[in-house]
Amino acid sequence: MPGTTPRPRGARFILTCVGIGLVAGLLSGLFGVGGGTVIVPLLVLVLGFDQRLAAGTSLAAIVPTATVGVISYAIHDSVAWIPALLLAAGAVVGAQIGTWLLPRLPLTLLRWGFVGFLVLVIVSLFIVIPSRDAVLELTVLSGLGLVVLGVVTGIVAGLIGVGGGIIVVPALMVLFGTSDLVAKGTSLLMMIPTAVSGTIGNVRRSNVDLVAAAIIGAAACTTTALGAWLAVSVDPLVGNVLFAAFLAVIAVQMAVRAVRGRRR
Repeated sequence: MPGTTPRPRGARFILTCVGIGLVAGLLSGLFGVGGGTVIVPLLVLVLGFDQRLAAGTSLAAIVPTATVGVISYAIHDSVAWIPALLLAAGAVVGAQIGTWLLPRLPLTLLRWGFVGFLVLVIVSLFIVIPSRDAVLELTVLSGLGLVVLGVVTGIVAGLIGVGGGIIVVPALMVLFGTSDLVAKGTSLLMMIPTAVSGTIGNVRRSNVDLVAAAIIGAAACTTTALGAWLAVSVDPLVGNVLFAAFLAVIAVQMAVRAVRGRRR
């Protein structure tokens, strides 16, 4: 039955959700991502959630996590508010396109394409290191570019099920010359309306374990600020190296899925 937890809600269930939340919150604050790359696989592997329920639960847990992250970055004046809303508007449209394209395109090909994209991003992170003083200048041209970036992000999210931060953060740094901190804070703000919208739809379809989402989200909130503090404290080059390593892990995961999908 959709929306039910496959395993009993005992101490192991609660402690596992807390542990998942602590790790997801730290990564969310440090890299400006939602944490779904940690939450989804752990819910599936450790607690036996099916992929759809895990994704819906993760999206719900991202709402409070991203909110705390935005506040943490806003304290350091590292959030571009209007650009984040433009990104979110594009992402909402793009997600609908992505879900429409999903049954019409080979998933293995999409995954390999995304792996290639991540490799290019990783290389660019060692070439382009924006200054911490760099800001996101909002013009008509850059505004249109942000909407387009949001649409692309939404399409990829709908096709592959990855969080928007993996695309938005490096794109803001490399294409828009934004500092790493502003890119991360803006990415987290963009996720909130997108996650809220998706969660409402998932609740209606019974694709969310609200108890698990609440526990994970609450636990994540305790470490998100720590992750943001670490992001502010480290040198931009070190931050880029850490983010590149994180993206490399995601690329390996996606490549493994592509190989398995091809074998099937």
